[in-house]
Amino acid sequence: MKTALTIAGSDSSGGAGIQADIKTMMANGVYAMSAVTALTAQNTTGVADIQESTPEFLKKQIDCVFKDIRPDAVKIGMVSSSELIRAIAEKLEEYEAENVVIDPVMVATSGSRLISSDAVETLKNWLLPLADILTPNIPEAEVLSGISIHSEEDMVRAAEIIGEEFRCCVLLKGGHQISDANDLLWKEGLWKWFYGKRIDNPNTHGTGCTLSSAIASNLAKGFSMEESVARAKEYISGALGAMLDLGKGSGPMDHAFDIRSRYMDGPAE
Repeated sequence: MKTALTIAGSDSSGGAGIQADIKTMMANGVYAMSAVTALTAQNTTGVADIQESTPEFLKKQIDCVFKDIRPDAVKIGMVSSSELIRAIAEKLEEYEAENVVIDPVMVATSGSRLISSDAVETLKNWLLPLADILTPNIPEAEVLSGISIHSEEDMVRAAEIIGEEFRCCVLLKGGHQISDANDLLWKEGLWKWFYGKRIDNPNTHGTGCTLSSAIASNLAKGFSMEESVARAKEYISGALGAMLDLGKGSGPMDHAFDIRSRYMDGPAE
């Protein structure tokens, strides 16, 4: 079995962060491992509190994974401090990690910045150059490219700027802001649109985590970058289309929509 490591924060409500990553990786046929960057007290209505790991403890988690069950892919989610960003970068370089997928979480859906300007610079200087693919949304791509994005043409230009600066593939997620569910993959000077059907589901908690984890899972299994993105898009559409409805806010998706097991059945009526 192929393996994947998620380096991200914990979501106590299970819809995003390492919980979403592990569910996604399992559903996509790889063995999931984790290194926790922070504990969060949160649910579908918001985040109540955050407790970060120390850089030293985060390094030990990554050491334990790589020294025993080497991951075939690594997914990195939100990392809010410069010290943790540098710790991750040091370990990825030390172990020559492969198939690195980074979801550069910097801006909330509301438009609020989630990490400091110093941490953004550390992210750009230390971690992003180690990526095989970045998966920014529109606000994050604006921060990374330095340009405003208002059209599909702007998306192409921003993806090109980001890809050339960090020498990696870029999946720029259009979302509702530009082109519904259509995403743009930039790779080595070429780009390709991945068209998706807009699903009318208000429960979208953890979509970014899920998409990047699905891409990492497929890269771990040996699919090409284009195939990995296409399969990840198809998976997340299915998870949203299952229309799971939990919680009082923006709820989670059904990561197990395609899993069929007799152990999932309830008691016989």
